[in-house]
Amino acid sequence: MTGPPAPSTAGRLLSLDVFRGATIAGMMLVNNPGSWGHIYAPFKHAVWHGWTYTDTIFPFFLWIVGVAMTFSMAKRIERGDNKQKLLLHVVQRAVIIFAIGLFLNGFPFGLILDHNFSFSTIRIPGVLQRIAVCYLISGVILLYSSLTWQIRWTAFFLIGYWLLMRLVPVPEYGAGILDPTGNLAWYVDSTLLAGHTWKGAPVPGFDPEGMVSTIPAIATSMFGILTGHYVRSDRPKEEKTAWMYFNGLLLILLGLMMDNWLPINKNLWTSSYTVFMAGLALVCFASCYWLIDVRRVDWWTKPFAIYGLNAITMFALAGVIGRLTALIKVAGPEGTPITFKTWYYETFFMPVGDPMVASFLHSVAFMLFLYLMAYVMYRKNWIIKV
Repeated sequence: MTGPPAPSTAGRLLSLDVFRGATIAGMMLVNNPGSWGHIYAPFKHAVWHGWTYTDTIFPFFLWIVGVAMTFSMAKRIERGDNKQKLLLHVVQRAVIIFAIGLFLNGFPFGLILDHNFSFSTIRIPGVLQRIAVCYLISGVILLYSSLTWQIRWTAFFLIGYWLLMRLVPVPEYGAGILDPTGNLAWYVDSTLLAGHTWKGAPVPGFDPEGMVSTIPAIATSMFGILTGHYVRSDRPKEEKTAWMYFNGLLLILLGLMMDNWLPINKNLWTSSYTVFMAGLALVCFASCYWLIDVRRVDWWTKPFAIYGLNAITMFALAGVIGRLTALIKVAGPEGTPITFKTWYYETFFMPVGDPMVASFLHSVAFMLFLYLMAYVMYRKNWIIKV
């Protein structure tokens, strides 16, 4: 009896599916420790300037969105879809993704489990909201501009943001401030989104997915689009691999050079961070491409491809499950109510002894639990198109 078809069917790029799945798995790993007070250094965000493994996850996913967009748009154009129809699809998808992000920020909206909620304080920015905005603007650029202008737009977002951060004065602080308080991104978010920013941000009023810092994030998805054009070309696969490695290493070097004048910073999504992470994503993808599409060493790819099949669904499920486990109460050892997460964490993970190991094992278990859900969806051929 045969099972469902392979996750990556004809017309899809298996290496991209695997890279997406590995990125989502990494996202589950870093977002779900057993204890936020016990996390290994690579699984924390950089406090401000600098970067860690965790700081690669979001730009990698945005970059993948750009590559995938190039392939999907090309297929639709080849089957005869006009640009107006494609634009409508881009707008609709962006609105849905943005709405899912808002839903996750408010869930469960004070309706169950003594959850405190108010529309006056709901966080408006977020990971999915930024993806939606980048997808929308990058999609319009992809549809209505030539390759040359796509390159120019990418440079415009990077240079324009750099100039904004360095030259536009912030009231009472001046221009060029890159500290958590006093920078332009903080000022705009704290002014226009007052009360609606992330409560866990480095300083009140700032949001790491805020308005101004979304400008260079668009360039991240544009770098993916430019890569998609190149991968779709008729050049030999070995040549594509070599040039992706070369350009990826070049972007990494350029990002490190830019760091001397504009520090690599995920919270601000600085232009140096954008270039550096685009280079790192290109090198990682080139490695997947060489191993899977050139060398045909693909025996290990299926779990990652399955994880990436319903990427946004997995992200949303993780958010809902994580929120519910922190709200549902059960009886603790002495009969006092404790959260369900506290109960199962103390019961099954804390006996390990080392709190760092216990917290990490919880991350691994959560990632594998989400993979089990992804696998069930794959077996039933449930692919949720967002």
